[in-house]
Amino acid sequence: MQARGRLIGLGVGPGDPELITLKALRLLRESPVVAYFVAKGKKGNAFGIIEDHLVPQQTLMPLVYPVTTEVLPAPMSYEQVISDFYDAASVDVAVHLDAGRDVAVICEGDPFFYGSYMYLHDRLAERYEAQVIPGVCSMLGGASVLGAPLVYRNQSLSVLSGVLPHDDLKRRLADADAAVIMKLGRNFPKVRQVLEELGLAKRALYVERATMANQKIVPLDQVDPASSPYFSLIIVPGERWQG
Repeated sequence: MQARGRLIGLGVGPGDPELITLKALRLLRESPVVAYFVAKGKKGNAFGIIEDHLVPQQTLMPLVYPVTTEVLPAPMSYEQVISDFYDAASVDVAVHLDAGRDVAVICEGDPFFYGSYMYLHDRLAERYEAQVIPGVCSMLGGASVLGAPLVYRNQSLSVLSGVLPHDDLKRRLADADAAVIMKLGRNFPKVRQVLEELGLAKRALYVERATMANQKIVPLDQVDPASSPYFSLIIVPGERWQG
């Protein structure tokens, strides 16, 4: 009986190609199949990180998102459309695994930190050997380029989604010693308003595409809400402690 291939979730870092780990790089080069999530017509950030490390004999497997926005016309449901997509992608990946080929699924940042890989993992890891290689996540890349220590001593860090409703976001931020707010994009105006209401706007730091070649650091009050990209985040560092 032919051995099955391994499912490998590879965290490739936040954007700077030098922030991929040695282990992720080794497994990437060893994998006969390299899968990556991508929007239609795009190359994708994660693929751009690893492109120069690929070899001609590897099979590339783009997993093309059917939609890139959660706001869809009725009666379409984003949750159903994207769930069906992950179901179909899992079937396609399983074809290679059943044929004995390892499949490295690359993931920007870390596979288990808002990573698309996790949805394949949930569908396949019970049936196939799965190995996950952690990566430098975007919030740590953001903290480093902003020069902002996240938490001191016994402080706690809250990681929040900008998609949260206004009141939920405000409540959670009010209780946080320090926070990272992700998934901005069209949610940016709401997030900035909450920060202003809580008196946190002056402490908040904003960065777009942290560690990437087109990285951009902008004062919060100068960010154009219409142009805030998905790959942006806000950090509210913990209060400084003089140790």
